[in-house]
Amino acid sequence: MDEPHRVPTCVGIDVSDDRLDVHLLPSEESFAVTRDGKGLETLVEHLTRFDITLIVLEATGGFETMVAAALAAANLPLAVVNPRQIRDFARALGKLAKTDAIDARVIALFAERIRPEARPVASPQAQKLGELVARRRQVIEMIGMETNRQRRVADKRLAKKIGRHLTFLEKELTEIDTDIKTDVRASPVWREDEDLMTSVPGIGPVTARTLIAELPELGTLDRRKLAALSAWRRSTATPASGAATG
Repeated sequence: MDEPHRVPTCVGIDVSDDRLDVHLLPSEESFAVTRDGKGLETLVEHLTRFDITLIVLEATGGFETMVAAALAAANLPLAVVNPRQIRDFARALGKLAKTDAIDARVIALFAERIRPEARPVASPQAQKLGELVARRRQVIEMIGMETNRQRRVADKRLAKKIGRHLTFLEKELTEIDTDIKTDVRASPVWREDEDLMTSVPGIGPVTARTLIAELPELGTLDRRKLAALSAWRRSTATPASGAATG
């Protein structure tokens, strides 16, 4: 019989601003460490004793970054996932009421049963690009909302104020697009990826740069797979009215 630490193990980590709650399956071991250098050292030292199949963290708005970096540096398989995916999974299992908080065991169950793909932690350069792309999406959404408000409002003075805000947002969008283009074209690898993707019918510069930011493994795809991915992305996207998305 295998010793406990040699059994393939899935790990869920619930990240908060000052601590990490950790749960291991199938052993059902739980423990907590502080979210600082000493705590991360303890976490890595303990987990490297196991045959780790996958560790899952929620994307928590930045708190997970230093944790993910420490785990990746120890060559532990890691996936950082959208909290909504885990919440939907927990509800499907009947383990989560609407107002309940996700706990480490639920995250470990998600890791064990769903097995999201382990992905490398983004470099600082890739993180910056991802933040720019995320901000671009937010600005596009705001432009769409403000455009709809302007169409509905009866007060002409208020409509002008909304128009000024739209002008500001459109200027910000242009600046963000310039920053994204500059970063992508400054990287030989990203520039090559963009040139390959935009050679596929249906993939424009904006789509290519968004995919580079969100799916760094794209460098391994050929033209046929890129075309299929582009078709899928376009079928699931909901761009704001009037915003450039090509």
